[in-house]
Amino acid sequence: MRLKQKRPLKLIKKAADSQSGSGKKLFVSCVIVAAGSSDRMGGQDKIFSELDGMPVLAYSLRTLSSSSCINELIVVTRRDKLEEAAGLCRLYAQNKAAGVVAGGKTRAESALAGVMAASRKARLIAIHDGARPLVTEEVINEAVKKAAVCGAAVAAVPVIDTIKTVCDGKIEETPPRSGLFAAQTPQVFDAELIKAALTYTIEKGIAVTDDSEAVERLGFKPAVTAGDRQNIKITVPEDLSTALAIISRRNTK
Repeated sequence: MRLKQKRPLKLIKKAADSQSGSGKKLFVSCVIVAAGSSDRMGGQDKIFSELDGMPVLAYSLRTLSSSSCINELIVVTRRDKLEEAAGLCRLYAQNKAAGVVAGGKTRAESALAGVMAASRKARLIAIHDGARPLVTEEVINEAVKKAAVCGAAVAAVPVIDTIKTVCDGKIEETPPRSGLFAAQTPQVFDAELIKAALTYTIEKGIAVTDDSEAVERLGFKPAVTAGDRQNIKITVPEDLSTALAIISRRNTK
């Protein structure tokens, strides 16, 4: 898909306009990106690793499908995992799974593959990391509702640690912590805006680490909604132990 250069600017204005005034419930698609290589997992596939008796991906499927704000789910995974992901959708997605598609070589390519598989009815598209199994409905719903008003919203939490910028092994700067947030997912966008942003990013060969950055490259400033410190991303083997402890704590409440 190729977009004219002027189109993203029009989409920025469109996404900035309130979409909530009509009173109608927007159709929301959610893309679960689960196509990573798991390089830092010591040979484990983090998406399909067992976590308290269920694969990591199953948790996101179950929670997102339970959200009243989400109408359909699309899973993006590696080509060799398509059947396994489809099986999990049948078990945990409560009939909201609309498709399982193969990802690309980069995060942006994988996200765009999922976005393009979303229903044409979708006014908003949420993108969630399959490696964040402990997201809650509260975090999901708040991001969706904010994006319906602002055009884009990102779940995030304030940074606790002191952050240093480092060059050649030496500290160059300590940015004020008060303005620093750690981005999480879901990140929710006007459907046409995220299509344009991801396409632009890929065509220009720009590497981005999350989907919000692609939108920011067009000059749009997403709103921030409350994330959850328990909404961790499984990146290294130790994270599975941390996630298991969180699940155990939740189960005792």
